[in-house]
Amino acid sequence: MTGLAFIFFSGFSLLGPSDPFALLAAGDAAFARIDYPTALASYRDALKADSRDAETLWRLARVSVCMGEVAEDSTREGFFTAAEENARRCIASDSTNAAGHTWLAGALGYTAYFAGSSQQVRLVHEVIAEARTAIRLDPRNDAAYSILGSTYRALGNTGWIQRQLASIFIGAIPEGGFEEGEIALRQAIALAPEVMRHRYELGVLYLDWGKKGEALQLLKEAAGMPVRVAIDRPRRVKTLELIQELAP
Repeated sequence: MTGLAFIFFSGFSLLGPSDPFALLAAGDAAFARIDYPTALASYRDALKADSRDAETLWRLARVSVCMGEVAEDSTREGFFTAAEENARRCIASDSTNAAGHTWLAGALGYTAYFAGSSQQVRLVHEVIAEARTAIRLDPRNDAAYSILGSTYRALGNTGWIQRQLASIFIGAIPEGGFEEGEIALRQAIALAPEVMRHRYELGVLYLDWGKKGEALQLLKEAAGMPVRVAIDRPRRVKTLELIQELAP
């Protein structure tokens, strides 16, 4: 099961509205059509049957991340905090749940935007560790590879001097950069070729790396990918802007 997969339960029509399996299925259907408030409500109702259910908790983390990605600036941090909390609860209930580790990595990656320098370094270490754990538990986890690739892209934009200063004052920044990010994002694309994010992130990585030809090709491919999550809509707009800037 990949981190971006949608899970539907058989026999949904035979289950009552208060049945947790029916509620999870309803939540998954709402998530697939990008109706996040309905998905969130369904998952919360499902959790009432078992507050430690790992399958419900990772879904709550996922939908919170997706809602935070498109929320107003004043409310974004709250969504990522909620996602982190539910992902950690998922892992506490079942440490082998790859999706829980995936969405903890995703939540922490966004949380780093709101953190100070020393906390950012700690968070980046944890993002990498959680993404790697998710991949170890589920080698076909395209979302975890994509998160890992994006993290390495960010590290690739951290210069040598910045790394040295950070190691003195706030702790060592993790090793890795564009090469590692390229490998991870290529794997994400291989596992889920229809996901816009993977190609977009690799295109931006190539752009940061100074490989404009490769960047343009990947971004053109990304522009043709379907909208699967809410952030894909503004991502497509940004993709088309970058294509226009790069086009000869």
